[in-house]
Amino acid sequence: MGKILPALLALIGLAVGGGGGYMLRPTAHTSSEANPCGEVSAAPDAHSVADPHDASAFNYVKLNNQFVIPVVEAGRVSALVILSLSLEVAPGGSEKVYAVEPRLRDTLLQVLFNHANTGGFRGAFTEAGNMDALRRALLEAARKTLGETVSNVLIADIVRQDST
Repeated sequence: MGKILPALLALIGLAVGGGGGYMLRPTAHTSSEANPCGEVSAAPDAHSVADPHDASAFNYVKLNNQFVIPVVEAGRVSALVILSLSLEVAPGGSEKVYAVEPRLRDTLLQVLFNHANTGGFRGAFTEAGNMDALRRALLEAARKTLGETVSNVLIADIVRQDST
């Protein structure tokens, strides 16, 4: 009896789990169930312009590594700024971004160094005017590498670490 009870409980648990999984499985929808009106929507025209307010019209590509930018004052590093960037690209543009990522990172890093050297990361560096100027410069640089595939550069994270 001592060996049968654990085996019986395991068998019951397995049966209940399998039955629950079967009952909760996703169901396949036919086209009439997916659209109860029976209408079939046309595929978007290949030449149509994407609505800039429609987030589904774009893909977002997060660049793999963060950017680390030194802030130099009086000949020494006074702070480090660390950024994470993502690119808003046309559908299917992700592969193009990853294909040229080393060159793209180099171009974006040069823009970030220039921004740091002109004082863009000093004081209230997250002020709207500063951030807008930085985004515009990054977008211009990204478009030099990727063309019109890129529609926006998103600053996902930004932090400044002052040295003591």
